Amino acid sequence: MESTLAIVIAAMAIGLVKGGIGGSLAGAIVLPLLTQRMSVAGAVGVAMPLLIMGDLFAMRVYWREWEVRYLRLLLPGAIVGIVIGTVLLVSLPDLVLRRILGVTTIVAVIYKLASDSMPNLNYRPRDWHGRLAGMAAGLASTLANLGGPPITAWLLLQRSQPATFVGTITFFFFFVNLAKLPGYFATGVVDLPLIAGLAWALPLVPPFVWLGRRVINRVDRILFERVMLALLALAGLSLLISGPVT
Repeated sequence: MESTLAIVIAAMAIGLVKGGIGGSLAGAIVLPLLTQRMSVAGAVGVAMPLLIMGDLFAMRVYWREWEVRYLRLLLPGAIVGIVIGTVLLVSLPDLVLRRILGVTTIVAVIYKLASDSMPNLNYRPRDWHGRLAGMAAGLASTLANLGGPPITAWLLLQRSQPATFVGTITFFFFFVNLAKLPGYFATGVVDLPLIAGLAWALPLVPPFVWLGRRVINRVDRILFERVMLALLALAGLSLLISGPVT
């Protein structure tokens, strides 16, 4: 029953995130939530079908609002990060993965608190910065669905327009989540019985994508982000002190 509730909350949260509420960090709450009831690898497997369902609808909402020039820099590095992340996900003990996820979550919170100053930096863009950001995002996304901070930081430094910013992130994670599937299937992180068992939860995602898109400009963003950051910090601390789920 508790695992079912966690999946329902995860499906709703993914829909809201893909619809635009909460920026790039709100989705980070999903994996810490699921890992309270299952292993890290198991939580990644459960989240994957829900994320792809959200991606499909988000692509429709933000169709062609991405910057191809940015994607050409980001995507090759992302593939390298996905390969490394898949190997680590199935080879490291669950306790180590939980600690990595906890540290990464806390770093994501710290990043968000500091990110407002990034557009004011005297930054000189280099192509390799984009490749590195793509690799870091691919690695973090594969291990913990926390690929948002590297991509968000890099796009902020490019001073992207809001529509381009959201559209590029949407396409990037649509690509990344699909690219993770072959490795996840090969290693057993995701399989057809798992997807079949989650079929009941998939229809929960699209309505919340729509809802997120509708209310994105009507919510108190500052209050929402503060609540989300507090939840992320608590989730990260929980992962740092908790033991593996057996």
